[in-house]
Amino acid sequence: MKTWFAYNWQVRDEWFEAFSVLPVDELAKERTGGVGSILKTLFHIVDVELSWIRAIEGMEDWEPRFEEYQSLERIKELSDAGRKQIRDMLSTADAEKEQTAVQVPWHKGPLLYGEVLRHVIAHEIHHVGQLSVWAKELGIRRVSANVIDRGLGEVLLQEKSIRTLF
Repeated sequence: MKTWFAYNWQVRDEWFEAFSVLPVDELAKERTGGVGSILKTLFHIVDVELSWIRAIEGMEDWEPRFEEYQSLERIKELSDAGRKQIRDMLSTADAEKEQTAVQVPWHKGPLLYGEVLRHVIAHEIHHVGQLSVWAKELGIRRVSANVIDRGLGEVLLQEKSIRTLF
């Protein structure tokens, strides 16, 4: 699963770069779909990732306020800070942990740690589709969804381990 987080983070960074050509008013413009605007959608992706991962790790649900992150630069800073936290947390995860029951405040009943990780991965991929539609409408470069040729396989080989995290 580390590979899928790495994939999402690469794609997210490419979206930050692709949307950097737009003025702030275009980024903040309310649109059909997503969470309402490009900025709100990118913020939502980062917020959801942080909330779920922190919750399954037993940490307090720190809820960043969108009002404090109303630019690409600020959302990217939040993304980078969260990524470091998440990378550290995932570094201790193993196959046994994937089957661990976890509880989050906003969901009734227990969930499996691995199930939540998969949900977080799929959630971002879902919203990236909306970003792609908006980029096409705006006539800007769209980020490839291709997993191949991103160097993700080489990273695993460099770690001298082809096994997956889970």
